[in-house]
Amino acid sequence: EEEDEDVEELLGPSPLGPVPGAQRVAVVQPAVRWGPKKPQLTTAELQIAEAVALIDTLPNWTVLDKIIIPTKNPDKKFVFGKGNFDVLTEKIKKMPHVTAVFLNVERISSITKKELEDAWGVKVFDRYTVVLHIFRCNARTKEAKLQIALAEIPLLRSNLKNEVSQLDQQRGGSRYIMGSGKTFMETQNRLLKEKELKIRHVLEKLRRKRSLLRTQRRKREFPVISVMGYTNCGKTTLIKALTGEAGLQPRDQLFATLDITAHAGYLPSHMAVIYVDTIGFLSDLPHNLVESFSATLEEVAYSDLIVHVRDITHPETVLQKASVLSVLKNLNLPSHLLESMVEVHNKVDLIERYEPTEENALAISALHGHGLEELKEEIEKKILKATGKKILTIKVNLQGPQLSWLYKEATVQEVEVMPEDGTAMVTVIISNSAFGKYRNLFPSSTFFIP
Repeated sequence: EEEDEDVEELLGPSPLGPVPGAQRVAVVQPAVRWGPKKPQLTTAELQIAEAVALIDTLPNWTVLDKIIIPTKNPDKKFVFGKGNFDVLTEKIKKMPHVTAVFLNVERISSITKKELEDAWGVKVFDRYTVVLHIFRCNARTKEAKLQIALAEIPLLRSNLKNEVSQLDQQRGGSRYIMGSGKTFMETQNRLLKEKELKIRHVLEKLRRKRSLLRTQRRKREFPVISVMGYTNCGKTTLIKALTGEAGLQPRDQLFATLDITAHAGYLPSHMAVIYVDTIGFLSDLPHNLVESFSATLEEVAYSDLIVHVRDITHPETVLQKASVLSVLKNLNLPSHLLESMVEVHNKVDLIERYEPTEENALAISALHGHGLEELKEEIEKKILKATGKKILTIKVNLQGPQLSWLYKEATVQEVEVMPEDGTAMVTVIISNSAFGKYRNLFPSSTFFIP
């Protein structure tokens, strides 16, 4: 109980979260037309479309306007050159209903943020704060919430620097609290450091608990399939279709599932497997957030197979694939997992006569069930290989101990009794080692491999 209270304290309301309630947003996209900062694989139009999609996922947030403004160097203090900055300020001032600006750059410093807010008279959010807020709205488990609290700490630190420099200006440089000799900055920094250590400690405990659960799951030997993909590619819809689980409500949103959730399903041979629905990927995920969320992905290393779902109708599907693969490579997954990955091209119902260009990719429509049987067969083939199991039919004598041995050591799929000679044809899923033992114990037994 005490531990729960500690966690609750760490998860208090975030000082960084935008004020709850509705926000009416102008989305501003700096467009780098040329030079080394120009994005190679995308365009300002596609970047702003994704920025709008991000805002649309937030409850009560609406996009009132989208503005693309050129800049030569998006890293400088005001992001734009003076002329364009004045044009932009003029535009924002003419929108009386706008309550916030989402400037689609990774991070702006707390000082820049303050100056932009003063210039425009509304709240200003960067990609880091927006993505963090989306994560915050979608987090369900303690672990995901703690990951977010951890990702907020660097922001709190930079806000603190800003606060202190403002205090200095206001009172002519006196930084001491009531003559205690401890500066405000030192005290606040110490509190942040303590909070960070506490969060890391609780996360470590949760991780250990998870690895214990994982060991128990291993004993029951259900193969685990991680379903991954760029955000909004249709993972949840696919898992729902593969498991027939009506309780899964897919939401047409970025990051609809932030936490990892597991769902049981059956393959064509009636083998039970667990599908794990993972967090959606995003390109240019702000760096600190990648670290926070690679922890939510560490389960993936313990799966038997990865299914990579792609929304093949998206104009940037190739870039999205590269984005997912680069995160997977950084997770230090065992090489066999990356090599056996199944690639699924989803939403083909929206494209006429779709043929996958990548060999080995399977074209499906999770929504309409098209291509699911082939996908299940492919998953089964790979799972048998990954887990070192085979499916076979064994002829057993019903008087002997074979049948009860098989029930104990393998997964019995089907028993067809032949009453005339007291035997049965038993179809099983059996590991190579158990099959070796069976042949030693019952050398005269006959078996058939389909």
